[in-house]
Amino acid sequence: MNHRQQKGVTLISVLIVGAFAAMAILVGFRSVPAVTEYMALERIVSALAKEGDDGASVSQIRSSFSRRADVDNVTSVQGADLFIEKVSGRTLVEVEYERRVPLFANVSLVIDFHATSEGR
Repeated sequence: MNHRQQKGVTLISVLIVGAFAAMAILVGFRSVPAVTEYMALERIVSALAKEGDDGASVSQIRSSFSRRADVDNVTSVQGADLFIEKVSGRTLVEVEYERRVPLFANVSLVIDFHATSEGR
């Protein structure tokens, strides 16, 4: 049988593809907590904007955020980090933050998040 007619995957190819797949899985698993925290933060921000529309003051909104953040285990943002303002009679609540996710050794993934109540 001629070697030129043989087709298949070599051991080196399997190892390289496996390394890329392992890296993708590692990044995925490590970033899931940051993304779920962001999703909880978006829910909280929308609820806070509704409270502001119902007449809650800025200090009441910040204290409500602290209570909700404790329940949803949001640790990346504090109530003081919220940007709260009234726009055309509606309350706008937004927050920007970055989260560093350690991958291995001294390599980290940095994710910039921006949660806002603008599109509700």
